[in-house]
Amino acid sequence: MQIKCLLILLFSFSLFAVNAQETKIKAYIDAKQFMAPGTGNYIEIYLQIAGHSVKFNPVKDGIQARIGIEFDIFIKDSLIKSDAYILASPVAKDSVQDNFYEIKRFLLEPGDYSLKIKLTDLNYPKSITAGIQPIKIEDLQKVPSISDVEVAEYAFASNEENNFQKSGYHIIPLLSNFFPTDLNKIPAYFEIYNADKIGDSTVGVIQKIINEDNGEELEEFVSFTRVHAEPVIPLFKTMDIEKLGTGSYRMDVILTNKKLEQVAKRSYFFERSNDVAIQFNPEKLVLDPGFQNTINEDSVYYYLESLIPIAKPAEIKNIISTLKLKDKEKARKHIQAFWVETADKKSYEAWLKYKIQVQQAERMYHTNFQQGFETDRGRVFLKYGAPNNIVSKETSPSEYPYEIWTFNKIGKYSNKRFVFYNPDLVNNAYRLLHSDMIGELKNPAWPQILNKRNTNNGDIDNPNKFNEQHWGGNSNDYFRQY
Repeated sequence: MQIKCLLILLFSFSLFAVNAQETKIKAYIDAKQFMAPGTGNYIEIYLQIAGHSVKFNPVKDGIQARIGIEFDIFIKDSLIKSDAYILASPVAKDSVQDNFYEIKRFLLEPGDYSLKIKLTDLNYPKSITAGIQPIKIEDLQKVPSISDVEVAEYAFASNEENNFQKSGYHIIPLLSNFFPTDLNKIPAYFEIYNADKIGDSTVGVIQKIINEDNGEELEEFVSFTRVHAEPVIPLFKTMDIEKLGTGSYRMDVILTNKKLEQVAKRSYFFERSNDVAIQFNPEKLVLDPGFQNTINEDSVYYYLESLIPIAKPAEIKNIISTLKLKDKEKARKHIQAFWVETADKKSYEAWLKYKIQVQQAERMYHTNFQQGFETDRGRVFLKYGAPNNIVSKETSPSEYPYEIWTFNKIGKYSNKRFVFYNPDLVNNAYRLLHSDMIGELKNPAWPQILNKRNTNNGDIDNPNKFNEQHWGGNSNDYFRQY
């Protein structure tokens, strides 16, 4: 079990956001399930309080924050567990207040619950944050099973008894499932239960990473450990992800018997931002005649450049470098290598499909001075596919010509919209004006710009002041209805 939420949404990948008063404590929350033999299943609730969001008052030797914490656990409307206490931060010596942590454990029977948490800054009682989230407790006591995966922000060997100590490790949990470029390892703690009931003297533990976008198992990120079968096996294992590129992934932890048959599995889902460049040696790559026959001699550079809309930033640099060489053989090898790295055994089929899309983008979106894939509409079409709906308005009393594209699904995102407009009124040169897709241009003043053709600007408090009500302008309505 894992609560996929955060009390205050500090990162876009994070779990859930909880509204509070105008002044509020900022905190992360996560939870993991473990099991203690002879005692039962229990939940660990992790809190990370943002030091900058709470008030520190003078105390002996420095300044300190005091947070009132209230936990309530319900089954439907019945309160079954409750606790309230004061958490004091470590004493700070100066004006820089670090984040501080708390761990709370509750024994729970298997079932469905609601967890309610309330945080109050006792040095400034108006500052309150509260939230409620469903949780599910599994029965890990009777059969071979695996706990939730707890990823550490940092950890070290320790036998000191405290809330952060577990099986010889002092673990500060990482309350985020986002790994940017500078985080190249996943230090994971988990426990295996009832392995002795499998019937083998030793058992296997497999860790592997799967690409959530295409279901591909990444062979270079697989590890195997054989351990003695015990009622409880605590393991702390680090996965190196330095060469793992940007994407959505899951790390599977699998318990196997002696025959390597799967007995139990637990998954940890995470996001990675790391633009790994395509690495290949053009001198060693052998050109595939069938692949190369699909690229006319006068189109080699065109199709290499057409990869830019779907390439990662580091790969784009390589493409531009190859284009500057003006070497057709190297350009051909780069195209082939790109698809081998991108689609592996289906590289030929993936390339042919993309080539058709490039040709379609050329027919639909090219201008007098841009290839189809160079335009904003062409880039979006090649990167995300065809939209599910297009609202196109070439004439309007107040607005420039515009199109609103709606995608029902882009990867894990739903109902994403793109607004393109043509302020030049010629050349089919529609530009991206606004999108609510992560990583794309976000422009809250897009109605103001779209209506700038004959509408006065608003003011600094509301740039769209005069765009809500004007004759003949429907772009806001079209944008909101999807």
